[in-house]
Amino acid sequence: MLKSFGPFLIGLAACALTLASRSTDLPAQDKKTEEKKADKKGKGGPPGLIKPAMADTVKGNVYADNWFVLYINGKLTALDPIDFIPHNVVSVDILPEYPMTIAVMAKDNADPTTGLEYGTNIGDGGFILKFGDGTVTNAKWKAKCFFTGPLDKDVKNPKVKHDPIPDNWWAVDFDDSKWDTATEYAEERVNPKESFYKFDFKDAKFIWTADLDLDNTVIFRHRVEKPNWKPRWNTKPNHDISGALPWRAGK
Repeated sequence: MLKSFGPFLIGLAACALTLASRSTDLPAQDKKTEEKKADKKGKGGPPGLIKPAMADTVKGNVYADNWFVLYINGKLTALDPIDFIPHNVVSVDILPEYPMTIAVMAKDNADPTTGLEYGTNIGDGGFILKFGDGTVTNAKWKAKCFFTGPLDKDVKNPKVKHDPIPDNWWAVDFDDSKWDTATEYAEERVNPKESFYKFDFKDAKFIWTADLDLDNTVIFRHRVEKPNWKPRWNTKPNHDISGALPWRAGK
């Protein structure tokens, strides 16, 4: 069997040596051209292009009782992957641009028809956020409830109230001027679970509406100003992600 493959193997080796010889015998000018192409491909972009680096990002830590979705400057930035429990912290890298408009929808676990959790209990909410640029949740944020109940804390004959959620609540130009400011709550009142204590939330406050128990769906908004800020980079994304976010298509 080996004898029958002998000529084939010898021919294959000869072919490889010929190709190797040709590649090493490229004219000097052709070599330089190939090197330039490879160098350009590795670095990417025209001269003068400055790309953002991880050093330009800030860490964002977010905790909600029980769930949240977060937008920054109209773009989806973080989505809580756990609908209910266990309580978790979502930590993300953020490339900040200022002014920075933050919009968050937070939901406490509550049946949409009764406002109760586990069928019998009145739960409570709570939301807290801290970014590495010093942005924290506090009473300066705006807050508005869109689902509350059980009304009058009636658990025997529970009734709820739903208000329509604006289509563009996440948008930078959304008008929240008539919204109330958020209410701060002590850590002991919200009673965060173990995961909260593993992350940095120093100087951030738990916030909600004025009713931590009955208000179940709350939208928060906040604008961070840095008048003298300019980006270090000069690149912008070219790709279109609207197809990956079908509920945002055309908006």
